[in-house]
Amino acid sequence: MVGMTGKRTTAANSADGQEEPPPLPRRFGLTANGYGSLSRQFPSTPRGARLARRTVVRQLGYWGFGPMTDASCSVALVVAELAANAVCHGRLRGRNFHVRVDYEGPASRFRIEVSDAVLGRTPEHATLPPEDQESGRGVECLATKWGWEPRNPIGKIVWAEVAAGPPAGGA
Repeated sequence: MVGMTGKRTTAANSADGQEEPPPLPRRFGLTANGYGSLSRQFPSTPRGARLARRTVVRQLGYWGFGPMTDASCSVALVVAELAANAVCHGRLRGRNFHVRVDYEGPASRFRIEVSDAVLGRTPEHATLPPEDQESGRGVECLATKWGWEPRNPIGKIVWAEVAAGPPAGGA
């Protein structure tokens, strides 16, 4: 029923004079036992790499990790690095790259996977550069573990794990 104010009411809440709160927007949050997953394809372009990072940061916000938290910043940097590498070194005409981010609450970690369509150019475990050099640290500084594996039928998956505590507000 619509009252004089134009607000929709039901018989149950109009009898006691209280209004129902507006419904919350549907968010893709963590499961009851603390797991979350995001999986999406992006175009193999610099714009696609930026979009991947922004999409992951937005999803982490839905999971309770604000954009300025250590976990969100670390995951965003790892996604940005792996996506940029997929665009620069794993680009194959007509193929997208794929990003998957899993949050494993009980293990307090994120697993980030970025796959592309080129197997020939595989990442190497590099040694860290000297302290006074500004670049070259990449994923090694943020990830607890990282590696790569072949992807069936073509390409490779580069993955990294980032430690993270529980999200704000508990999960």
